[in-house]
Amino acid sequence: MIICLVALVCLVTQAQKKSTVVTSRQEVKVLAKCDGIYMAGTPESTVDKKTKKSTVVWHDTENNSWHEDMGFVGSVPTVDNIEDLFPSLANVPKDRPYSPVVWQLTEENQETVLHCYFRMPADIVKNFWLCSDECVILDKATGTIYRCRRTVPDCYGKVFSFKGKEGTTVDFQIIFPKLADTVDEIAIYGVPNWYMRGMDVSLVSKSGHFWQDYCGAEAYDTIPQFHKPHLVSEAKQYNKDDHKTWAVYDDAHLIKPVKDGTYAIWQTPQATYLAEACEMNWMREYFGRGGDEMLIDQSGHRYKCKEILGYPNDLLFWNEGITGDHFAIVHVFEPLPLEIETVTLVVPEGEPFAMWGANWSGKVQPLNLKELRQNQPLFQYHARQVVK
Repeated sequence: MIICLVALVCLVTQAQKKSTVVTSRQEVKVLAKCDGIYMAGTPESTVDKKTKKSTVVWHDTENNSWHEDMGFVGSVPTVDNIEDLFPSLANVPKDRPYSPVVWQLTEENQETVLHCYFRMPADIVKNFWLCSDECVILDKATGTIYRCRRTVPDCYGKVFSFKGKEGTTVDFQIIFPKLADTVDEIAIYGVPNWYMRGMDVSLVSKSGHFWQDYCGAEAYDTIPQFHKPHLVSEAKQYNKDDHKTWAVYDDAHLIKPVKDGTYAIWQTPQATYLAEACEMNWMREYFGRGGDEMLIDQSGHRYKCKEILGYPNDLLFWNEGITGDHFAIVHVFEPLPLEIETVTLVVPEGEPFAMWGANWSGKVQPLNLKELRQNQPLFQYHARQVVK
């Protein structure tokens, strides 16, 4: 009977614990949520030959060289439904050289919790950083500052390492005091790996709908639609020194006249589309694009050109039209993280070839991504208009 009573008490205790967990989950209230997707450049991983485990050493974060390295932390929470929370993550390829980092702000058990989600780029991540005394939430209306109380796992103010399974999503939690019910506009500081250095955030409205004023970077573009050029004749035994072997195209993606050298850019999770405005000075003109072109970001990471939409990549070709036509040549690069503001376009010089006026010169050109995204309307298809 004693054994049975002990067993019964254990079952009741377990039931109470489960009930508490359920109740706790019901108390979670979403205050704000990241609408965009940040992309953190990921260092190359190394693989241990014995354990087969992959490891990355994270980039240095602001000031962490001044803090103690506490080694490995345990019990890092994970989430299984990250794509339910952020459906756009389903479109982010998992084999790219960056890791998605997203977040949401909640109210749980009379405290404010900042959930910082991070997809594991390897089985082991070293030299990581979450937050320290600089981590606060500012009520922009009153100036009240809510300071961080603790973190889950316990890694506050220290450099640390953690283990998991590559591809899983961990949930670092930063706990603050409960925000006053009157708080509406806030700024979050001190979480550099999530680009929170004074990020402005609007909390849930009275209607119960959350929205985000600024997420450190704009949301992704949808994949742009371009008119596909018509292949008149294919390349035959291509020889760069024999123009008769080059492919011939017409019916290009025409646009309204723009200044020479105009570009526009579209950033999607799958690729970066860089549209270049070209002018027809003749009814038949040769072009060459692609190949070893690349974009280089501020950290030196390179994004290769994968293809040229509708045209050959790294081959000379003819385009036919009418003198005065303006059309788009669209370069498709590997996807750029949204937080990047500027890149450098590097176009290597092409090999010399036998042709009158032959020119395949290279270029190194800085590009401002925000400005180029604003140029997208310039590349809408515009049918040719000829007055006779």
